[in-house]
Amino acid sequence: MFKRSSPELRQALLLLVPVLFAAIPLLSEPFYTRLFTRIMIYAIVAISLDLILGYGGMVSFGHAAFFGVGAYTVGILSYHGVESGWIAWPLATLLAAGVAFVIGAISLRTSGVYFIMITLAFAQMLYYFFFSLEGYGGDDGLPLWSRNTFGGLIDIENHTVFYYVVFGILGLILFVSHRLVHSRFGMVIRGIRENERRMNSLGFPTFWYKLVCFVIAGGIAGLAGALIANHTLYVSPTLMHWTRSGDIIVMVILGGMGSLIGPLLGATTLLLAEDILSSFTEHWMILLGPLLVLMVLFAKGGIYGLLMGGKKR
Repeated sequence: MFKRSSPELRQALLLLVPVLFAAIPLLSEPFYTRLFTRIMIYAIVAISLDLILGYGGMVSFGHAAFFGVGAYTVGILSYHGVESGWIAWPLATLLAAGVAFVIGAISLRTSGVYFIMITLAFAQMLYYFFFSLEGYGGDDGLPLWSRNTFGGLIDIENHTVFYYVVFGILGLILFVSHRLVHSRFGMVIRGIRENERRMNSLGFPTFWYKLVCFVIAGGIAGLAGALIANHTLYVSPTLMHWTRSGDIIVMVILGGMGSLIGPLLGATTLLLAEDILSSFTEHWMILLGPLLVLMVLFAKGGIYGLLMGGKKR
C-alpha cells in the first residue's frame, strides 16, 4: 500500500493519468471522446497559465485573450480559404505570443492588483475589438466549414484521430514545461516569485525573465486556441471574456498550482463536474461553488496536493 506523497504513488499517478486518457476513445462513446478532447485543450491552457501563476507568481486575469487570439487566427484564415494546419497552428501560436509580448511588456512593469487589472483591461479590449468585427461575425461569432488539413498526412476530421493529436500535443506541452521549470530559467522564475528584489540584487534581469515566461505561456494558450477552434468549428469573442480567464484560474487552483499535472486534474474535475451537474440543473455553479470553497480552505495544494500529501512536482 502506497504512503501519501511517496515516490511510488507519484509515479503511479503520473503513469495512470496518461493511460486513462489514452484509453478514452477505445472504451467510451464518441460523446466522451469529444468531451475529453475539450478537457485536454483546456488543460493545455491551464498548464500555460500555471507557468506564470504557479511558478512565476504572476496573477493574470486576462489569459483567455491569448486563447481567443489563437482561435480567431484559425477562424479568420479559414474564412479566407487558408485551411492548412501547417500554416494556421504555428501562426496562431506566434500571434498569441506576440500579443503576450505587448501586454507583458506593459503590465509586467507593475505588480499585485495593478498587474491583475492591466491584464484584465487588455483582455477586455481584445474582447470588444473582436466583438465589433462585423465582417467576422461580431458578437455572433465565426463558424468554420471544416477542420484544418495537413496535406493528407493526418485526417483530423476523424474525431478519434483529432483526439490523439490533441493528446500528443498535451504530452509534448507537459514534457517541455517540465524541462522548462526544472531548468536554470525555471529556477530563476521561481526565485523571482519568492523574492524578486533579491534576484535583482543577484544580477538577474527579472523583468526580461518574467516577460519571456509570459510570452511562452501566451504562445501555448494560442496553440490551445487553434485546437478549440478545430474542435468546435466555431470561434466567438466569449473565448477571451474575463469569465473564461476566471474559469482557467479555477482549473489551476483546483488542480494545484505549481504542479503541471495539477492543471490537468483541475480541468478534468471542473469540466466533468460541469457536464454532470448541468444535466440536473442549469444552476450547477451553486452546487460546485461550495466544493471550490472547501478545496481552497482545506486543500491549498489542490487535488494534486491532496493526493501527494502536499508535495508538488
